[in-house]
Amino acid sequence: MSQVSILGSGNVGANTAFFIAETGIEDVILYDIQEGLATGKTLDLMEAAPIRKYRNRLSGATDLGEIAGSQVVVLAAGRVRKPGMKREDLLQENSRLVDELAPEVARLAPEAVVIVATEPVDPITRRFARRSGFPRNRVLGVGGCLDATRLRFAIARELGVSTENVSALVIGRHSDSMLVLPRYCSVSGVPLTQLLPAERIAALARETAGAGDLIVQMAQHSSAYYAPSAAVADLVDAVHMDLGRVLCVSLLLEGEYGLRDVALSLPAVIGREGVRRVFLPHLSAEEQAVLEHSARELAALAASSGDSEGRGGRGGAA
Repeated sequence: MSQVSILGSGNVGANTAFFIAETGIEDVILYDIQEGLATGKTLDLMEAAPIRKYRNRLSGATDLGEIAGSQVVVLAAGRVRKPGMKREDLLQENSRLVDELAPEVARLAPEAVVIVATEPVDPITRRFARRSGFPRNRVLGVGGCLDATRLRFAIARELGVSTENVSALVIGRHSDSMLVLPRYCSVSGVPLTQLLPAERIAALARETAGAGDLIVQMAQHSSAYYAPSAAVADLVDAVHMDLGRVLCVSLLLEGEYGLRDVALSLPAVIGREGVRRVFLPHLSAEEQAVLEHSARELAALAASSGDSEGRGGRGGAA
């Protein structure tokens, strides 16, 4: 049985371990620098095994060396948002964490696929790829997957249908400037544009863009974690089982839509090696402009965090 290592045993890390445990197909190492935290949480999970019939093994670690040889490494460590904070407010602190962890992950698990859940996802995905030296196909941010699942829920609720029958596509930046593509959304193959008027679709897009902020405001003490954890576990499953599923992930762009050295979400075929192929939906001039604006914003964020020089010497929109 292959091993998945999760760095950080806060809400996202621990719930990702739980969702993976429910599949029963991968052993999990939950790592945390805080003594006893990861071990206690995995013990709690394993004590549910007789009832939930887990076939995999979950264990905690404070020694990063325990992740050696992992097939998948999930980055879920770092500071999380509080009410009034934007994702970008976490960049400086969480970037320092990436600078420490990325070279160690590369040394201990040189063949791993890395899934980034640490916020802000897009800049952290870019930074991890650069600091680790991993090829871009093996560093995936969870942003687009999470945005799409939130939109699928909103569409299903609006139409009174099962979420299983809803497909949705959200690309670009994991922020309020995410790009919802209604013509690529459907219910059992029927385009969403035939089922809802434009104003309702726009409202659902706004709801999706603000979903994370709303949860932080309502919960008052932490960021969302059930849906992000489920999205991460879904990606882990696609990698581990070599499924060839098409999922929207943040990855370092290398010329897609004329953009380089910036991480944004695009639909991609996901398998054991990470990204096999990137799909490029047709964009209108207005949508292209939104993507380029996001790229410029991310380039400015990178510069503010001392990470402006990119591979190939280009940053932001080409």
